[in-house]
Amino acid sequence: MSLYQPLSDRLRPQTLEEYVGQKHLLGPNRALSRMFDSGKLHSMVFWGPPGTGKTTLARLIAKHSDLQFISLSAVLDGVKDVRAAVEQARLHREQFKQGTLLFVDEVHRFNKAQQDAFLPFVEDGTFVFIGATTENPSFELNNALLSRARVYVLRSLDESELAEVLERGVGMLSDDLEASAGSCLKVEEEAKSLFLQAADGDARRLLNLLEQAVDFAEPDEEETGLLVLSAEHCKEVVQGGLRRFDKGGEAFYDQISALHKSVRGSDPNAALYWLVRMLDGGVDPRYLARRLIRMASEEIGNADSRALQLTINAAEAYERLGSPEGDLALAQAATYLAVAPKSNAAYMAYNAALADVKEHGSYEVPLHLRNAPTKLMSELDYGKGYRYAHDEPEAFAAGECYFPEEMAERDYYQPVDRGLEIKISAKMEHLRQLNANAIYKRRS
Repeated sequence: MSLYQPLSDRLRPQTLEEYVGQKHLLGPNRALSRMFDSGKLHSMVFWGPPGTGKTTLARLIAKHSDLQFISLSAVLDGVKDVRAAVEQARLHREQFKQGTLLFVDEVHRFNKAQQDAFLPFVEDGTFVFIGATTENPSFELNNALLSRARVYVLRSLDESELAEVLERGVGMLSDDLEASAGSCLKVEEEAKSLFLQAADGDARRLLNLLEQAVDFAEPDEEETGLLVLSAEHCKEVVQGGLRRFDKGGEAFYDQISALHKSVRGSDPNAALYWLVRMLDGGVDPRYLARRLIRMASEEIGNADSRALQLTINAAEAYERLGSPEGDLALAQAATYLAVAPKSNAAYMAYNAALADVKEHGSYEVPLHLRNAPTKLMSELDYGKGYRYAHDEPEAFAAGECYFPEEMAERDYYQPVDRGLEIKISAKMEHLRQLNANAIYKRRS
């Protein structure tokens, strides 16, 4: 009995001409094409989502360059395996006068020490290094390693490229059926569309879904020997599948950023799209609820004080209802934040105050602002001279100072000319005038 081999593995391209996608790297006069033409191979890092052909491209580079191909996985292998690969590369060069390409999948999962282990052998030419990662190399890889390798970004396959992969997969499965049962396979156009949509730019996912769905294919009622894969059969394996969403990686932060910027940019439709996109991708709705609460303070602030309460209510509603019912409350909050008047005045004021605190340290609280719950504290002048604001006109102690004695008064909070902050600004200007008049009278 032959061992099972996934369709995605059997369909792996054997030549660069068969490779699908990444035309921005492999097209005429593009970076990797120029590398092949020049014959000058260098170490590199492939950064891109799953199913974009990182491993396949590394294999093809090794084959095209007549190099031994050694593959490691940072998930399964460690420094011991790296050393074994180095020794294998040295022996191969001595015995066969052939170089080696060392491919490390999920290279971002190696720690600093493990990544450092490659450096001497990259530099002395023991092997050409290619690492593959779904994470941003700027954050996950050592600068020393990055300085010795060029980073190439691999993109998700577009619909036409996925369609090409799908046709190849259908052809191979049809050949399998013909060889085993004398049948051939037909995939209806609506089913193809569902496959392409569910693949979400991932060729491996596309072929896995197709291979699973073939088990549901049924004989055609009119044509003998023909198995038909319909949209209904396709749904058997596609329904319930989540779109690609790396909960701790680059896609996660990119989409959070897109949601936040859509709210800031007052686009409720885009905000709703990114929110739903993330929910559909499997993000924790509670995390989204926390981010919406943050946006209410950072982007709207006192321009619409209802925004903060509404987002808190949305988070509570989700806790009570769960998904999918509670998702609607988050959608309501996101759209409200997007159309609300915007102010980052509170956010900017907080940052300015924080900078002062870090710069000036722990100034003493002025005596007149301290409580005096004991006789000793009163004898030490705690609270002496404090003016109770409610006993003064407009409940405002005009001319009073509440900052440490070593600091000049600050104007951190600068309301914007939008929403409720228009009224807040007017009130603050009125209080400034009262302060100014009180100080003027005191000096006179």
